Amino acid sequence: MTKENIPAQVIEKANQWLNGKYDDETKATVKRMLDADDPSELIDAFYKDLEFGTGGLRGVMGIGSNRMNRYTVGTATQGLANYLKKEFSSLPEIKVVIGYDCRNNSRYFAETAANIFSANGIRAFIFEDLRPTPEISYAIRELKCQSGIILTASHNPKEYNGYKAYWEDGAQILGPHDKNIINEVQSITDVADIKFDGNDELIETLGAAMDEKFLQEVTALSFNPDVVQRQKDMKIVFSPIHGTTVKMVPAALERMGFRNVIHVPEQDVVSGDFPTVISPNPEEPAALEMAINKAEETNADIVIATDPDGDRLGIAVRDEKGEFVLVNGNQTAILLTWYMLNQWKEKGMLTGKEFTVKTIVTSELIKTIADKAGVECFDTYTGFKWIAGVIRENEGIKKYICGGEESYGFMPGDYVRDKDSVGSIVMIGEIAAWAKDQNKSVYDLLKDIYIENGFSQEKMKYIVRKGKSGAEEIEALMKKFRETPPAMLGGSKVSHVKDYLTLKTKDLISGETTDITDKPTTSNVLQFFTEDGSKVSVRPSGTEPKIKFYFEVRDNMNNREEFNSVSAKALKKIDSIMTDMEVGE
Repeated sequence: MTKENIPAQVIEKANQWLNGKYDDETKATVKRMLDADDPSELIDAFYKDLEFGTGGLRGVMGIGSNRMNRYTVGTATQGLANYLKKEFSSLPEIKVVIGYDCRNNSRYFAETAANIFSANGIRAFIFEDLRPTPEISYAIRELKCQSGIILTASHNPKEYNGYKAYWEDGAQILGPHDKNIINEVQSITDVADIKFDGNDELIETLGAAMDEKFLQEVTALSFNPDVVQRQKDMKIVFSPIHGTTVKMVPAALERMGFRNVIHVPEQDVVSGDFPTVISPNPEEPAALEMAINKAEETNADIVIATDPDGDRLGIAVRDEKGEFVLVNGNQTAILLTWYMLNQWKEKGMLTGKEFTVKTIVTSELIKTIADKAGVECFDTYTGFKWIAGVIRENEGIKKYICGGEESYGFMPGDYVRDKDSVGSIVMIGEIAAWAKDQNKSVYDLLKDIYIENGFSQEKMKYIVRKGKSGAEEIEALMKKFRETPPAMLGGSKVSHVKDYLTLKTKDLISGETTDITDKPTTSNVLQFFTEDGSKVSVRPSGTEPKIKFYFEVRDNMNNREEFNSVSAKALKKIDSIMTDMEVGE
């Protein structure tokens, strides 16, 4: 593209930065972009404003209105501060917690936010060093704060950073507060309105004392300390993948009683450049390669890793041949739910008022497990803010046990209100010890759960369609599935369709339509259920140019030896369903 083709709004926005109340270094960078022969950097930096959405900010770091920098972070923080001052005007003091991960500039952005909050008369508690997301959620609750933020881009590439906002219950923000905060952020049109000069008297540092309280809650999850004691020498390889759990997870496992936590030294190095991985995402097999190699070298029992902000976890266990296999997000949730519900039941802790939660795209086997334990299972939209919302609605009425989703997130207690890899890891450690105490592997235990509750095979596929034409194509796909739902999937009749945009369920056999009454709002998700128990969920991503397809098929499994054949049969059936939906490989 030549300079003559630069959109007028890009030039206008860049000149606002060049002439506004921005620092000299920022202005020099804007001038360099304006003077460059190739305008692509300028256009990408200024063609739009980095949008503060219901989950906060996320974007590439750099100078410009479409970048994560001091000023976009400042606008988000000032908008949040303005809303907090309106919403909690009756309180003598408003308080927030600020956490951050290992990413480049995360500490700088956190300090920037602390200064802005304090300049607005809001007390800001900032952690002395990087800490995992669940500890920030815990601290918000423990300190009785009204809000909190975390500077993180989760498992995105190293060029990214992000800003997640939390409410007073330690959960990510739901309506109406999410939209109200967005309105406040959008109302800030002049950088001069951002109060950057902090008040040191209103900034406090959090450190070891909060760590200790958090660890006490995490280790209180244990059901069988005697089992851990008998299996204390079980070898656990752990990797934080350069991120926030580098100290907290080993400390939690040690406190649980495990004496053989093996590190991956290269990945204990805290770094926003993630030097040992292409993607710091425990969902990606490549991210666990170094940890699995270390486990092979040391003859370890289990491998566990977390993403940089410490909310998701990935696991690898040994199969019947002694080789390491990855446990997917659904299987992790199945293992944790089964163990926790059965321990509650065995120890006589169930009163009939307990519940668990899963998301609508997560395995239906979790509901089967809950039903067998006599525990209610709620279904929510994708995202832990919805799981936290169910807990909030049932506070003081019913007791939350655990909840999770297929995307490698789980929350094994109610001391936090977001994905908690630290608590999940100590539970996985205890599950591995419990299985070993009975001469089983974790893999054996998973098979036994399938034998007891029925087999479930899941698979997720996404289609990327970028730009305006891509968005239109995704919209057309959803329209097609709504107007002409498939009659057959994988050789079985589609019995009913759930449309969460209209909150209607249509029975394709009888033609009857009923209301979906258990959801607080609409969502652009379609689900197809077949007579033989298969489920397909379709949803456009809210943050990326993708449409996602979640497939689940069910079967019976009579013994461990059938696992491989039943799994192969199920995967073949998923392939058939994908072909029927015209989204095959």
